[in-house]
Amino acid sequence: MNVPFVSFEKMHGEIREEMYKKFQEVYERNWFIQGDESELFEKEFAEYHGAAECVGVGNGLDALFLSLKALGIGEGDEVIIPGNTFIATALAVTYTGAVPVFVEPDMVTYNMGGHGLEEAYTEKTKAVIPVHLYGQPADMDAVLEFAARHQLYVLEDCAQAHGAVYKGKRTGTFGDIGCFSFYPGKNLGALGDGGAVITDDLEIARKVRALGNYGFRKKYECQYLGNNSRLDELQAAFLRIKLKHLDRYNAYRNKVAGRYLREIVNPKIILPQIGPDRTHVWHIFAVLCEERDRLQTYLADHGVMTVCHYPIPIYEQEAYRSLALTELPFTKQISSQELSLPMYYGITEEEVGYVVRLLNEF
Repeated sequence: MNVPFVSFEKMHGEIREEMYKKFQEVYERNWFIQGDESELFEKEFAEYHGAAECVGVGNGLDALFLSLKALGIGEGDEVIIPGNTFIATALAVTYTGAVPVFVEPDMVTYNMGGHGLEEAYTEKTKAVIPVHLYGQPADMDAVLEFAARHQLYVLEDCAQAHGAVYKGKRTGTFGDIGCFSFYPGKNLGALGDGGAVITDDLEIARKVRALGNYGFRKKYECQYLGNNSRLDELQAAFLRIKLKHLDRYNAYRNKVAGRYLREIVNPKIILPQIGPDRTHVWHIFAVLCEERDRLQTYLADHGVMTVCHYPIPIYEQEAYRSLALTELPFTKQISSQELSLPMYYGITEEEVGYVVRLLNEF
């Protein structure tokens, strides 16, 4: 049996006709940037989260970068981020001229909590970016308490956490800004790149929108040194369709995760744990194994595709070696042992059972 790491076949098969029809509507309308579809998606995505404003942008990296710029983060500033995250979180900070400062994650959830934040704080610290990694909310109580004590901005990196809930509220609505990616493999994925920012601060939303549109206050009146980063009409149209199904897609992922958690019983494999008062949406089902590379080869030999997410910590990447960072042992452990199992809407009961059996026989 062959089990892919991800497949869009069932998801896109179910909505094929609606997607084709929407493509035709956009095509015939001949309006491809900043039109009705983008405006409606922004309204619907904000309403889904209970946020006042949503601004569509070109991708998740731009969502973070433009948000940091809108908050005035720049040269001489520091921004605290988790050590174990996708490099886009750090790049967004670097692109502003600020310096990313890395902290260790919580050892249960692999997400940012209270650990290490005080030690990372300096007078240069201006913001903190909790990443809701793998689809599980970070410990926002600890992050918000720390940020309030030092009067820091909080930007939530929600690139993997569409629809996740912490203490009754959706991720992206706790800090000053929530930043999202709509890369195709995300729980809410476009058919290309895309991203969005949500916030309750109308002035922040206005500035992010201007910065993503060349810095224009209105056409040909440049208020800021901006960028070209806008969610195009076609991707917005596709996302509007998928947004209606997001909770159903996430429920399916939770069902698959439940089987993995119950049925994988190999002591060599460390299963993920869910923190209290939060709803995981399982963008990634990440296990740890000291023999990770051998396990991945074994699964591939039996037709099961897996992915090692972030096998090189950001602070060890060539682009960031100049920061002369201290070692982060738990981040290093995750990088060397993490393996992501097949997880997607449409994986069958038989396929899940096959993956479980192979893992238990390893």
